[in-house]
Amino acid sequence: MKQVCAIAVLALAACTPPIPTAEDFIPEYKGVETVLLDGDLVQFNVAMTKARESDNVAAYAECAAAQYTLIRGYGFARHVRTNVAIEGGIWRADAVYTISPSLPKGLKTIDAEVVTQSCRDKGIPTV
Repeated sequence: MKQVCAIAVLALAACTPPIPTAEDFIPEYKGVETVLLDGDLVQFNVAMTKARESDNVAAYAECAAAQYTLIRGYGFARHVRTNVAIEGGIWRADAVYTISPSLPKGLKTIDAEVVTQSCRDKGIPTV
């Protein structure tokens, strides 16, 4: 009888998911691909693992857009769209922004310097 109980306990232990550690919640940023679509229209393809929600991967794309805007000598960007998908544990986003030297019209504009600094403060990599 003791052997049957021991086997049952081991079987239950095998079904119990492992206890998460801090490393399970630290995002891994897998890189950015930048595609110039037309003059001031730029697409950013990003990938990461361990995102908690789609907003995490969208923020990664925004950080890439902000730094790229500065690299090109501009100060502002306007968000056009972001598509997010997850497959096999890898979160991907493709985001499109327009970049410009002055504040563009629209509701979803970003100040590239402010956003880039915020990304650094949060530990989110940029381009």
